[in-house]
Amino acid sequence: MSVSEGLSIGALAKRTGLAVSAIRYYETQGLIAPWRNAGGQRRYQRADLRRLSFVMIAQQLGLSLPEIRDVLAGLPGNRTPTREDWTRISTGLRDRLNRRIETLQRLRDNLDGCIGCGCLSLPNCALYNPADQAASKGPGPRLVLDGADEASGPLV
Repeated sequence: MSVSEGLSIGALAKRTGLAVSAIRYYETQGLIAPWRNAGGQRRYQRADLRRLSFVMIAQQLGLSLPEIRDVLAGLPGNRTPTREDWTRISTGLRDRLNRRIETLQRLRDNLDGCIGCGCLSLPNCALYNPADQAASKGPGPRLVLDGADEASGPLV
């Protein structure tokens, strides 16, 4: 098969490790855009290998498919992305990744105690979240999401 013929969906699945159904799903989500050959079969550009690899990595970083689609929209659709293309994208994702790392570190460090849920079910919640003050900061595990930890002490 020549490069100009493109990759079949089976070849793309084999190279990426994705199921054919996952590739079709990503197509419906606008993450890749194959064309059809004269026989009506999907054909993919070699650049789609990198795009799908990025999708898998970005999902591991916690990006949603709409966020991934927005990032991929900044890549050229007609060629393999260059180092400069990827540098631009990675620079844009760096702050988000750093925030996620900080959140995961706080979660790890507080996992054996109160995780900031505001439930008051553990004895030390009364120390770190008196009268459920975390509830005023919004829903969810505010102490973890907002960066409070044992080192910063009670919310008061």
